[in-house]
Amino acid sequence: MTEANETWLTQEAFDALQQELDERSGPIAADITAKIQAARDEGDLKENGGYHAAREEQGKNEARIRVLKHLLENAQIGTPPGVEEGVASHGSVVTIDFGDGDTEEFRIGSREETAVSDIEVYSPTSPLGAAVMGAKKGDEVSYELPNGRSASVTVVEVKSA
Repeated sequence: MTEANETWLTQEAFDALQQELDERSGPIAADITAKIQAARDEGDLKENGGYHAAREEQGKNEARIRVLKHLLENAQIGTPPGVEEGVASHGSVVTIDFGDGDTEEFRIGSREETAVSDIEVYSPTSPLGAAVMGAKKGDEVSYELPNGRSASVTVVEVKSA
C-alpha cells in the first residue's frame, strides 16, 4: 500500500505541471521583473502602488514555483505498485451509486489532477475518496458527511488509470 503523504500523478498531470513551472520560471517571472523595474523608474517606492503590487505578484509566483518544484521532484507517476485491476486506488475512475439510482463518476487523485481531468477529482484523503480506496465493483462503503452523519454508496465500476 502507498504512504498517505505520497502524491501520485498521471503523466498528463505531471506534464501540465512541468509546463506551468516552465512558464512561471520564464515568461511570467520576466514580465513581473519588468513591472518592478518600470515601477522603480517612477521614483519614490514608499507610495508606489504599482511597485508594491508587482512585488506581491512576484512573491506569489515564487511561492508557486517552490511548490511546483517540490511536487515534481517528489511525485510518483502512474499507478501505485501492487494495485489489482478493478480495485479503486490513486488514478482510478470510480462510479458510485448513492442508493437511489443517482450515480457519480470521479477520479481519485491529487488536487493537481483537476487541471487535466474532465471529471471531478476527489483526494484519496477526502471522506468519500478514503472510503472507496481499495473497494471493488459491488462493494458498499460508508463515509462521514460534513454534518457528522454517515452515508453509504455502492461502487458500480472501477476503471484503472
